[in-house]
Amino acid sequence: MDYTDRHYRVLMRQITRRSLLYTEMVVAQALHFCDPERRERLLGFDPIEHPIALQLGGDDPERLAAATRMAVDRGYDEVNLNVGCPSEKVRQGRFGACLMAEPDRVADCVAAMVEASPFPVTVKHRIGIDARDSYEELLNFVDTVAAAGCSRFSVHARKAWLEGLDPKQNRTIPPLRHDIVQQLKRDRPWLSIELNGGLIDLEQCRQQLQAVDAVMVGRAAYDHPLRWNTVDRDLFGDRSQEPATASSVVRGLVPYAERWCNEGGRLWSIARHLVQVVEGVSGARHWRRDLGLAAGDRSAGPDVLEQAALQLEARGL
Repeated sequence: MDYTDRHYRVLMRQITRRSLLYTEMVVAQALHFCDPERRERLLGFDPIEHPIALQLGGDDPERLAAATRMAVDRGYDEVNLNVGCPSEKVRQGRFGACLMAEPDRVADCVAAMVEASPFPVTVKHRIGIDARDSYEELLNFVDTVAAAGCSRFSVHARKAWLEGLDPKQNRTIPPLRHDIVQQLKRDRPWLSIELNGGLIDLEQCRQQLQAVDAVMVGRAAYDHPLRWNTVDRDLFGDRSQEPATASSVVRGLVPYAERWCNEGGRLWSIARHLVQVVEGVSGARHWRRDLGLAAGDRSAGPDVLEQAALQLEARGL
């Protein structure tokens, strides 16, 4: 939330054209009640973002089906149901990780979404919650949801403590259990199993892909975007483009920024995601400071990115 918005996704498309990108979690109930303008803000994306999955939250099959039909109408490539978020606010709305305690409810939601969608419906979930963390309970959850038509299981390899830990603590305190996700793939070889959690570089991803079908990277992609600039070449075998550099990423955003600013958007909405594009080199902090000051002005336009790209090019970055 507040990170993988449409602007960050366009940034990542300067780095990888093949990887599947996910939206922020959008609550199906919010889509049902909001006005058309806000609905467009929640669902809108740029064509360059394909392939892209809409991540939904909710526990009502009818509203999730309606949200799925909206995704179909707007041209998404996949719809993903979030059954992994452990926040208290999400739990109070009866969706996210707490739904792992109700596999039949999740199955009903997935079945309704599958009925509404010609493209894949997937589920993101944990390996368990609270005291309900046995491998048998995980298998039961996966088998029940698979029977409803789930195309892929994106498994965060940590359990979630819904009582006593906040979302940040739930990302670090429960131990990573990649072995459980690998065991799930061995025991259910006919299912598509994706591993999420704790993957920080391409080599770790490559190692995990020997045991599972796919990998999902979240915070390491946001915090270190250029760390992934060879993913298309090394994992997808696509050598049609040279690996991105910091300057090519910034310059590649200029046409998008022109459209965004011409429609009344602020440049800062885009530029705020660039702070980690330059890291680990002399002068990075000053470059980020100068960009932030220039892009933070309400009248700032795409020329700010042009200047930032020129500064990087002059340094060979």
